[in-house]
Amino acid sequence: MPDRRQPDSPTDDNPFAAPPEGRPDQPWQPRRGGNGEGGGGGGGQDPEGGRGGPARWDPTDPIQRRARYALLAGMWGFFFGIFGIPSVGLLLGALALYWGISALRGRPATAEAGQGGAQSTQGGLAALGEAARPQRTAAVSGLVTASLAILLAMSSYALQLVYKDFYVCRDDALTNAAELQCNSLLPDNLVGDILKVRQ
Repeated sequence: MPDRRQPDSPTDDNPFAAPPEGRPDQPWQPRRGGNGEGGGGGGGQDPEGGRGGPARWDPTDPIQRRARYALLAGMWGFFFGIFGIPSVGLLLGALALYWGISALRGRPATAEAGQGGAQSTQGGLAALGEAARPQRTAAVSGLVTASLAILLAMSSYALQLVYKDFYVCRDDALTNAAELQCNSLLPDNLVGDILKVRQ
């Protein structure tokens, strides 16, 4: 029966083998190329920027942070506008609008500290090229949701101004019957049906 152990076989294909005597330790790196399991695991990785290029999320970059802040603030501002809290929705929408515009127009730190030539003349996420696609998408989505949040907040304030008598009557009503009588101050249309007090 042949011996299954092969002590004389080369250990170049074994990533867990100890280095030969006399060779210093080297940091681990994914193998590139090859066939079998070794070629597909880390071959597609770019050590500088993850898969497919330098598009990794960098929390130290203010442009990328503002793009993410714009998306989060715009989304929450839209939700607050839908749920009837226009003051918070307006605040978050204004912040998202500011962060989204500053992310699209700002100058990345890599462009300022880089060559300083043609790359530094481009502003905002355009200076990062194709790597800025996720951040650009987040900034644009933040601008859209911020616009919707501001629109909802302004519509709520406009309704409170136009139908001020109804809102004052509803807030001053002490009983449910008195609150229902305030429905007579609303017009007989879709807006009145939405705003009227339900039993």
